[in-house]
Amino acid sequence: MNHAQILQTRIRWLTWFIIAGLVVSGATAMPLTAELDVMAKWFGIAEQTSATATSEFARWLLTIREALHATGSQHPFLFYGTDWLAFGHFVIAIAFVGALREPVRNRWLFDFGLIACVLVLPFAFVFGGLRGIPIWWRLIDCSFGVFGFVPLWLCRRWSRELETKTVSSA
Repeated sequence: MNHAQILQTRIRWLTWFIIAGLVVSGATAMPLTAELDVMAKWFGIAEQTSATATSEFARWLLTIREALHATGSQHPFLFYGTDWLAFGHFVIAIAFVGALREPVRNRWLFDFGLIACVLVLPFAFVFGGLRGIPIWWRLIDCSFGVFGFVPLWLCRRWSRELETKTVSSA
């Protein structure tokens, strides 16, 4: 296998990783209430309430669970917003199929992804602060931008290298 083929293989693997991450992230935006119920059971706090929680983490998790249950019973249409959030993730994942097929020609998708990853940080800090989200939770949100940045940066770097190799061999 020559160097160009190795680069193409690396790009394909990481692009599949990016696509899978977007799909999973989108899919988890829909069943929020069920996910919080499972998390509460997993952490052994399912029988508690936010008022009886013994740690800040448990209090926050139970507060979210209680809010989601109340919203679901009183205003279920609000969950339509998270359905659209999931849709957005799925559409972006589909766009990355272009980078999967032709990484050099569609390198702009890696640039787009890098910009989005960088923008996660100020978005999480500004809007999370406005919404009263604890700082430690905003850092978890920021981690998606940080962890997404690395494979996108590598794909961008390798696609530029692949372009150089393709041009020089022509």
